[in-house]
Amino acid sequence: MHEAQAGARADLKSRCDTIEEAYEFFLAYASQGLASDANTSHPIRDHLKKFDGALTGIGAFLGNCVVRLGFDPGRAAAARSFIDVLESDAAKAQSAIRLVLAQPSVGSQTIDNLNASIHIRALLTDLFLIDEILRS
Repeated sequence: MHEAQAGARADLKSRCDTIEEAYEFFLAYASQGLASDANTSHPIRDHLKKFDGALTGIGAFLGNCVVRLGFDPGRAAAARSFIDVLESDAAKAQSAIRLVLAQPSVGSQTIDNLNASIHIRALLTDLFLIDEILRS
């Protein structure tokens, strides 16, 4: 495998892993029934910030992956079209994450509602699809 392709796949895996780890952490946090993260050392905000960071610039990042992976023109055009959809879903999910981060306290119910958000679910499904496409 060409070095640029290996690097693109590693970069994609890292970003997807960050998002997936945060989401899995959210599921565990939501099940704890905590009223608040205030006055605790609970890392929920760290995971929210990592998720937010992984979404920042994701459209350009994925577009760059397509270039680095050397897709033929037809495949690249189809990928870019889908990346536009993913970027829109990521912006909506990122808005929800930032809304939660802006709160003075974050309880389990808030995270449960975030997890259930159609925007988070659409983003995750988009990422699973593009990850599979870019890895193949």
